[in-house]
Amino acid sequence: MPLVHMGDMLRHAYEDGYAVAAFDVVSLDFISGIIAAAEERQAPVIISLAESHFEYFKFELLMSAVVTAARETSVPVAIHLDHGQSVESAIAGINSGCTGVMVDTSDLSLVENIRNTKAVVTMAHGCGIPVEGELGYVPGVEGEDAERHPGEVIYTTAAEAKAYVDETGVDFLAVSVGTVHGRMDGEPRIDFDRLSEINQAVGIPLVIHGGTGLSDDQYRQLINNGVTKINYYTALSDAAGRCIGENARVEGRAGYTAMVKGVAEAIRKEAARCIGIWGSAGKSGQLLSRCRPWKPVAHVIVYNTEGLVAEGVDEMMAVGRQVLSAIPGVTEVFTGHAVQEDAEYRHCWVVRFTDRKVIDSYRDHPDHQQFADQRFRPYAGGRISIDYEESL
Repeated sequence: MPLVHMGDMLRHAYEDGYAVAAFDVVSLDFISGIIAAAEERQAPVIISLAESHFEYFKFELLMSAVVTAARETSVPVAIHLDHGQSVESAIAGINSGCTGVMVDTSDLSLVENIRNTKAVVTMAHGCGIPVEGELGYVPGVEGEDAERHPGEVIYTTAAEAKAYVDETGVDFLAVSVGTVHGRMDGEPRIDFDRLSEINQAVGIPLVIHGGTGLSDDQYRQLINNGVTKINYYTALSDAAGRCIGENARVEGRAGYTAMVKGVAEAIRKEAARCIGIWGSAGKSGQLLSRCRPWKPVAHVIVYNTEGLVAEGVDEMMAVGRQVLSAIPGVTEVFTGHAVQEDAEYRHCWVVRFTDRKVIDSYRDHPDHQQFADQRFRPYAGGRISIDYEESL
C-alpha cells in the first residue's frame, strides 16, 4: 500500500468524527509494533519522528526504515516530522521522506510564531506537503519527554487561533487546552469549552500534543470537538520500559536481544488500545477511497556535453548533487554515465521529487536556476528532459 496524503487523511477524520494516532518512534521495535497494531485494527496511522528525540537515533537511517515499513504495509500511512526547530529542519524532513511537517515556534510571540510558521507553509506547500502549526504552549510534567518542554501552560484562545490560521495557512493546528507532555500529575483537566470555541473559529483538523494519561471519555470529547490527530509517545515508551525491566528480572545477566524481547509486542498492544478508543479502527478502506496515494516524481534529463573534458563533467555533476539535493522537495539526486559506448546520450540526471508540485518550485528555485544557467546549460545543449510520476 503506498503512502497517502496526510492532508486527505486528516480531513477525512475531521469530517467523519475520529482521530488518527500519531505515534512517535525511536527504534525499529516502535515501528514494527505500531505497524502491527494498525494492520490488526485496519486503521490509518501517522508515524512521527520528533526532532527532540534525534539524540536517540540518526534521523536519516530511521527514516529509511519508516518509509520502507509504510510502503510494505496494508493500511494507509503518513510520515510526520514532529516538533521541528526551524525551516531547515522542515526541509530536511521533507527531503528525507516526511509527508507532513511541524515546526514548533509556539514559545515565541504570536507575531514571531506567525512569521516563522508562514515561511514553513510557503516552502512546504510548494512541495505538496501539509503543515501543522502550534499555538499556545503544552508543558511537560514528568516522564521521559517532560524535560524537553519546561515552563507553564499557555492556553490557546479562539481569537488568536483564527488570526494564526488565516495568516499562516496551516493545514492543522495543535492547541493547548490542558494536556501535558509526559505523564499527567493528578487528574487531567481539559478545557472543552475552549476547544469547542477554537474548533468553531478555525474549522480545520485540530491536534493534541501530550495524549498520554487521559480517560476514554476525555478522548471522545476531544474528538467530538475537532481533534483528529493525537500525538502519543510516553505510554509507548513506558510499555517498552516495563517489558525490558521484566526481561531483566527474569533473565538476570543476559544480552541485548534477550533484554528487548517482546518490546514490539508491548508497543503493539498499547497502540492497538489507543486506536480502538480514538475511533480509527476499521477506517482503512473508507480512507483509501478518499485519499490520494503518495506518488513521487522523477525528473529525468539525458544529455551530451560540449566544451567539457571528462573531469569537468564529473565536477559539474558533483556540484549539482550538492546544490540540488538541498532544494526543498528533492529526495534524491542521481548522476550517471552511459554504460554502452554507442549510447545516443552519454550522461543523465535523475532528480526525485516528493510531489508534482515540486516540478514548478524546483524549476523556479534560485539555486537551481543559478546552477543550471552557469554550470549546466552552457555545456549541455543537446538534452531531453521529462518528468515521470511513480506508477503504483
